[in-house]
Amino acid sequence: MTLAELYKAIGGDLDAALKVLRIEKLVNKHIRKLPDNEIFVSLSEAGRTMDPVMLFESAHAIKGVCANLGLVKMSETASEIADEFRPGSSRSFTDAEVKERIDALEKMFAAAADEIRKYAAEG
Repeated sequence: MTLAELYKAIGGDLDAALKVLRIEKLVNKHIRKLPDNEIFVSLSEAGRTMDPVMLFESAHAIKGVCANLGLVKMSETASEIADEFRPGSSRSFTDAEVKERIDALEKMFAAAADEIRKYAAEG
C-alpha cells in the first residue's frame, strides 16, 4: 500500500498534509505515530467524566494533530468538541450530543489506526 492509498482508505487528504509537512517522508513518519497517540485516550476519559477542561484540551490537541495530518473529518469533529468547551464559551450541545461526537471520533480513530498499522506492517 502506498501513502496515497492509505490516505484514501482512511478518508484523509494527503495534499492537505503535504501543505503542512511539505514532504512525503514527514507525512509518512507522523501518520505512523498516530495509532499510539495517547491524546485519544485522554479524550475518552474526559468524555466519561465530562471534565470540561480535559475535554477542551484533548479535543483541541486532536484537532491540531489531525489537521496537520490531513485528517479533515476527524479534525472537524474534534473542533466541534473543543469549541463546545472553549473557556468563556457557552454550551450549545447536551452531554449526550457531546458523547455522540466523542463516540464518532473514537470510531474514526480506531478505523484509521487499523489501516495505519496495516500500512506500517507492510514496510
